[in-house]
Amino acid sequence: MARYTGPRWKLSRRVGISLSGTGKELKRPYPPGQHGPTQRRKVSEYGLQLQEKQKLRFMYGVNEKQFRNLFAAAGRMKGIHGENFMKLLESRLDNLVYRLGLARTRSQARQLVVHGHITVNGKKLDRPAYQVKVGDVISLREKSRNLAIVKEALQERSFLPEYLSFDDNKLEGTFTRQPEREELPAEINERLIVEFYSR
Repeated sequence: MARYTGPRWKLSRRVGISLSGTGKELKRPYPPGQHGPTQRRKVSEYGLQLQEKQKLRFMYGVNEKQFRNLFAAAGRMKGIHGENFMKLLESRLDNLVYRLGLARTRSQARQLVVHGHITVNGKKLDRPAYQVKVGDVISLREKSRNLAIVKEALQERSFLPEYLSFDDNKLEGTFTRQPEREELPAEINERLIVEFYSR
């Protein structure tokens, strides 16, 4: 299945969370469509699990195959499967570029990576799915430091997670440690995703 490129606001309303992080999409807190406000269907257990899986997948902008492979990789790690899975998603390069405030959305961060504006430990990388390791330094290439979208994003940044540090002068951030579960999206119930793939 290819990456979703349709209307993001409709998708946010369908899954019930803000995928852009701004919350603007949820001014009408019901699914899109003519019958959106009046839909009151009872959702099955499978439906709840699928909905939770889709919510997390759309949030990080990952296609189904990547998502499934990452879930399998999390199962081979020590610790709680669901938490490991969310930590792997959080340590993707495109997500950390977004968390550092170099982009306003994850899709914008993905574009910065794909277009070769981002380096990890001084080496240019153009793979959004690259797994950043603890201690890695993420920065902008020298000729990309004056990009208007990056300057705007940094001005609008209101929060920097504790597992990241950022040097405003050098425009580089460091992945200092793995995030704790409390620092990851609270609106996701990863237990339902584990149940979905364990069927």
